[in-house]
Amino acid sequence: MPLTFDDLLTRARSLPRGGRRAILGIAGSPGAGKSTLAGHLVRELNGPGEPWVAHVPMDGFHLADAELDRLGRRDRKGAPDTFDAAGYAALLRRLRGEADGEDVEGDTVYAPGFERELEQPIAGAVPVRPSARLVVTEGNYLLLETGAWARVRARLDEVWFCEPAQTERIRRLVARHERFGKSPEDAVAWALGSDQRNADLVAATRDRADLVVPEGAVPVSRP
Repeated sequence: MPLTFDDLLTRARSLPRGGRRAILGIAGSPGAGKSTLAGHLVRELNGPGEPWVAHVPMDGFHLADAELDRLGRRDRKGAPDTFDAAGYAALLRRLRGEADGEDVEGDTVYAPGFERELEQPIAGAVPVRPSARLVVTEGNYLLLETGAWARVRARLDEVWFCEPAQTERIRRLVARHERFGKSPEDAVAWALGSDQRNADLVAATRDRADLVVPEGAVPVSRP
């Protein structure tokens, strides 16, 4: 039978075990719907009661534009080497309660966020409170095996891979670029250029995922 959103909710609920916090990763190419799926999961799992699920996007680890300019990587923003992968891996380790000498179970952990309007990371924008038994994190490169990215997969209890139809993924991506200021021509050029190179790299990591989520399993409306 086709995978449904209810199946995903059941699977996510089962991840925290033995009182230990669990981390669910959602991977996929640019425009695959990772943030949409994560948002729906967090909203539905938390429901109207005390929140027990937190959302920590990988996008908070984008390098700032000033640093990308210094490194000569601004025109490739979104590529693996335009993120602080080591910082992201370290945060996941802390969220799992594996940081040496720290009682992270009793502390609020602050993660960086990403402001789409500014296209910049924002430090300390995402609180993960001690009551969070499940953390949902999403990003392109959770399954990458190179550099500091190789430390990420080991710190995730499961990784799901979003796999929409390519035409729909590109349509979303172009619309997003236009929504945040690019001209229609520049939006298409970026989606089919830099974004597509990154998408090809991400697609090659698909087989390392625990579950492939097809388009039909994700609610259509944005949370």
